Amino acid sequence: MTRPLIVGLGGTIRAGSSTERALACALRRAEALGAETRLLGGAFLGGLPIFDPRPTAPPTPEQQALADTIRAADGVIVASPGYHGSISGVIKNALDTLELTRSDARPYLTAKPVGTIITADGWQAAGTTLMALRAIIHALRGWPTPFGAALNAGAPLFDDAGDCRDAKDAWQLTTVAEQVMEFAKMKAAERA
Repeated sequence: MTRPLIVGLGGTIRAGSSTERALACALRRAEALGAETRLLGGAFLGGLPIFDPRPTAPPTPEQQALADTIRAADGVIVASPGYHGSISGVIKNALDTLELTRSDARPYLTAKPVGTIITADGWQAAGTTLMALRAIIHALRGWPTPFGAALNAGAPLFDDAGDCRDAKDAWQLTTVAEQVMEFAKMKAAERA
């Protein structure tokens, strides 16, 4: 069996954001479990043009790269900061850009396991943002993992090495990665 491709989509346009660091932790766990991983982080998201649904222009290279990478993925982990009780604009724009896959045999996130990670400055925003992201994943026909990570970024989450300061946060990120991998492997076995 080939190594499953797990794509991490998330972060903020601020370099070293806690959201992107959380996503990187989850991807490291997926790699330890045998995955090939690809990170579409804040730098990528910041250069992604606003999705325009009018069919007047072809997709930009960045938009095409996003669509092609998600098409190839066996699983996805989406990480968003909680901004004003919901996901950030750059994450919503990336998810909206998946409209480019609408005419595919398996459009959007169809039948892909999708892990969710939220970082927010407080538990209320973390909870509402997690619910919003899970609803969007359902609308995109993805399978949100049973567990979604919600991290309170009111205090520093990571040490200088990029590891979680709190064992509970590390457990959450590990659990998301493990569930995405478990479901990705089940789908691969079905296809075999």
